[in-house]
Amino acid sequence: MADDVELKHNAIGFLDALVIGINSTSPAYSLAAVIGPVVALVGINAPGVILASFVPMLLIASAFFYLNRADQDCGTTFSWVTRAMGPWVGWFGGWAIMMTGVLVVGSLADVAVSFGMLAVGLDSWAANQLVRQLLTVLLILAMTAVCVIGTEASAHVQDVLIIAQIVFLLAFAVVAISRVYAGTGTLEPLEPDIGWLNPFGAGGAALTAGLLLGVFMYWGWESAVNLTEEVRDSASAPGRAGIWSTIILLVTYLSVGIAVVAYAGPAFLAENADDEAFVFAELAGEVMGGWNWVVLLAVSTSALASTQTTIIPSSRTALSMARRHALPSVFGKIHPRFHTPHVSTWGVAVVAIVWYVVVNQISENALFDSLTALSLLIAFYYALTGIACAVYYRRHLTESARNFFLIGVGPLVGACLLLWLLAESVIDMSDPANSYSGVSWFGLGPPLVIGIFIAVVGLVVMVARRLTAAEFWRERRGVADPEVVRGTKER
Repeated sequence: MADDVELKHNAIGFLDALVIGINSTSPAYSLAAVIGPVVALVGINAPGVILASFVPMLLIASAFFYLNRADQDCGTTFSWVTRAMGPWVGWFGGWAIMMTGVLVVGSLADVAVSFGMLAVGLDSWAANQLVRQLLTVLLILAMTAVCVIGTEASAHVQDVLIIAQIVFLLAFAVVAISRVYAGTGTLEPLEPDIGWLNPFGAGGAALTAGLLLGVFMYWGWESAVNLTEEVRDSASAPGRAGIWSTIILLVTYLSVGIAVVAYAGPAFLAENADDEAFVFAELAGEVMGGWNWVVLLAVSTSALASTQTTIIPSSRTALSMARRHALPSVFGKIHPRFHTPHVSTWGVAVVAIVWYVVVNQISENALFDSLTALSLLIAFYYALTGIACAVYYRRHLTESARNFFLIGVGPLVGACLLLWLLAESVIDMSDPANSYSGVSWFGLGPPLVIGIFIAVVGLVVMVARRLTAAEFWRERRGVADPEVVRGTKER
C-alpha cells in the first residue's frame, strides 16, 4: 500500500546535504536583497554585522546537530520540541516552518525569473507584471515537480546551481577588490580595513535592524537536516552539513560584503538602498561592465535553487506532523515510485502560489511586507529549537564541559539572542511607517498583521485538530538517553 511506503533511505550523502543547506539560504539573492539596506543602516560596519549575525546561527546549528543525533526525524523542530517541551509548543514550531515556505517561495521564484530575464536582455519582459507572474507560477510548478521526482534529482540540480552561483559571486568579489587596489573603480572606493568587522560601530537601533537583516541572510541552512531520513549516516551527517553550511555562508558573505563596501563605498549603497535587490544589479554593471550578466545570473540561479530547497523543510515537516496525527493523514502519503512526500510537497506549492498571486494583487510592496514577516517565524522556531536542546539534554549538561557549553549554554544564548531580535521586530513592525508599503493595517504595520494572521490561523487549525484527533496531544515530554549523549546510540 502507498501508505506503507517510506522515504528513500540513503538517497544522498553529506556533500549533497551540504549543498542543499547552502542553496536553501539563496546566498546571491540574500546578498542582493540585504547588502544595500545593511550598509544604509550601519555604513562600513556592514561586514561586522554579517559576522555578528553568524553567532546565533552557529549556536542554533549546534542545537540542530545534537537534537538530530537523538531523533532523526524529518520534522526537525516539530519533533524535537514536542519531545522536549510537549505537543502544544511542538505543533506551533512545525506550523512556523511550514508557513515560511508559503511566504517566501513565490518571492524567490519571482526574483529568479526577473533576474534571469535581465541577464539575457529581456528587460521589457521583466517589467511586465503579467508575464513575470505567469512565469513565476510555472517555475514554482516545475521546481516542485523536481522535488517530487526524487531527492537524488533535487540534489543533482542543486549541485549545478551552487557551482554556478559561488563561481559568479567569487568572480564579482575578486574583480571588485582588484579594481579597488588598482585604482580603477568607478565609484568611491575604500581600501578594506579590519575595523569594518566591528559590528558595534553603528550601535543602537541601526545595529538591531542590521542584525535582523543578517539573520534573514543565513536562514534556510537547516534544510539539510530536514532530509535526515534520506541522508547516509543520518545521525551525524545532516547536523554536520548544517554547521558547515553556516560556516561556508559566513566566508562567502564576508568576502562579497567587504568587496561591495570597498568598491562602492557606503554613500552609493545608502543612496540606492530602497532599490533592494536591484542595487546589486546596478553595482554589477559598475564592477563587471559588459560582464554584469554574470552577477545577474548568479542572483537568478540563487533564487532558483532556493525556490526548490525551501519547499523541502515545509513538506517534510508536514509529513512528520501527519505521521504523528498532528495534521490530517493525507499529508503523510509518500509516492510509491519516487519515495517522496508528494501530497505535502504539492500542497505547499499550491498554497504558496495562491499566496503569491493574492498578495501581488494587493500591491508589490505587500509581497515585500510578507517577506519581512518571515523574521518573526524564523526567530520563533530557531529559538524554540535552541531551548528544546537544553531542555531535552538537561540531565546531562553538567557531565562535561562540552555538554555544558555546546548543548546547554550555546543553544540557550542563541535562543535568547533570537528572542531579543523577535521582540525588537514586533516593536519595529507595529509602526506602519517601517513597512515597505508604508500603510496601516488595523493600526499596525502589514508585516506584523501578516504574522498575527498566521498565528491565529495556526491556533484555529491546532484546536480543530486537537478536537478531532487527540492522539498526538497525548504524547509526553522526555529526556535524552545517556547513550545518545555519549554518541554510542542512534534512534
